[in-house]
Amino acid sequence: MTDREPVHKPTLEKQTPARPLPGDRDISEQAKRMIRVDHAGEFGAVRIYAGQRAIMGEKHPKAGLLKHMYEQEEVHLERFNKFIRERGVRPTIMAPFWHVVGFALGAGTALMGEKAAMACTQAVEEVIDDHYQHQLDTLDGADPELEEMIEVFQAEEVEHKRIAEEHGAEEAPGYSVLSAAIKAGCKAAIWISKRV
Repeated sequence: MTDREPVHKPTLEKQTPARPLPGDRDISEQAKRMIRVDHAGEFGAVRIYAGQRAIMGEKHPKAGLLKHMYEQEEVHLERFNKFIRERGVRPTIMAPFWHVVGFALGAGTALMGEKAAMACTQAVEEVIDDHYQHQLDTLDGADPELEEMIEVFQAEEVEHKRIAEEHGAEEAPGYSVLSAAIKAGCKAAIWISKRV
């Protein structure tokens, strides 16, 4: 019997390249872009709920729900305001535009009726839930402070989506078209706010 050379089986372990690949961004740079876009998104959410509340008023049957969601979004925005200051992140230059567009979207859907307002909330929060999950997957332990905050906010955005669904979002006139248009607008806003 002869001695044989040991057979080396290839491992399936993920190997990290020694140097970043062309086009790769440093994780701290990615985190700054995340903070910028999340700050813009929470600002837009506050403006959407402000528009809905302005039209539906304090005596509307859904006023309490809208106030609850609005106040949570204000907390989210304030936390991202703090991150912007502490980490020296430049806010998006699109803020004046989102100020107007967010309010108009909220007011416009509220004018279409309470179910359209709920459809707006559902569509926005579905995009934000996916967006936050993508960020968590990207960070994967690299920025625990930011990740913890995103996890908390993501859970609250999912709660808003559930509230909207329970209050007739999918019964809104033209629901599928309205929802698709709002989702497309949100995705475009995310893309733009990351970059400018």
